Amino acid sequence: MKANLGLRKALSLCLTFSIIATCSMVSLAASPKTAGELQLTGKTANGSLPFAIVNGESSNSGRSIFTSSTITTPEGVFATLNLGKAGIIEVAPNSSIKIAFDDSNISGTIALGSVKVVSAANAANFVNASGEALNVRTGETATAAGKAQDDDDNDGGSAWWLWAIVVGGASAGLIWAATRDSNTISLGGGSTVISPIR
Repeated sequence: MKANLGLRKALSLCLTFSIIATCSMVSLAASPKTAGELQLTGKTANGSLPFAIVNGESSNSGRSIFTSSTITTPEGVFATLNLGKAGIIEVAPNSSIKIAFDDSNISGTIALGSVKVVSAANAANFVNASGEALNVRTGETATAAGKAQDDDDNDGGSAWWLWAIVVGGASAGLIWAATRDSNTISLGGGSTVISPIR
């Protein structure tokens, strides 16, 4: 009888250790969850410190953001989401988005307001309020209305003024240098040259 009891205890102990070892291996094999960080700037309408609503909770700067999070910003508050290797996006005031991301991609839904892609490993893919898919590159802004606006001025907007000033300044400098009297070249110094033929 005592031998049977000792065998049962030994068997129970072995089973307990095998279960613990198996569970710990499963948890070690799970891939880590990608997280981003929330940074807030600006002031709320009543002048208090900036906050944003993340998944229905009031949140301050420094909060971790996980994929499938919903971020809503009040008036006067910008939310910058640092999503690690995937990139950085900025949520404008009075905006609401649902963000999804991994190590290299950013996507989401813009229900209200706008989102600017500050930097991204790949172009971000957003869906606006009417269901239109938007491919947004670094420097561009996507809105709930569906327009993606290019903020780097390479579309012929105000950037041509910069080139006009540069070209105009260079032309004026060349004309000024060419018309100055001090640019005459005197060969032979100031000595008198005597010709052998008279």
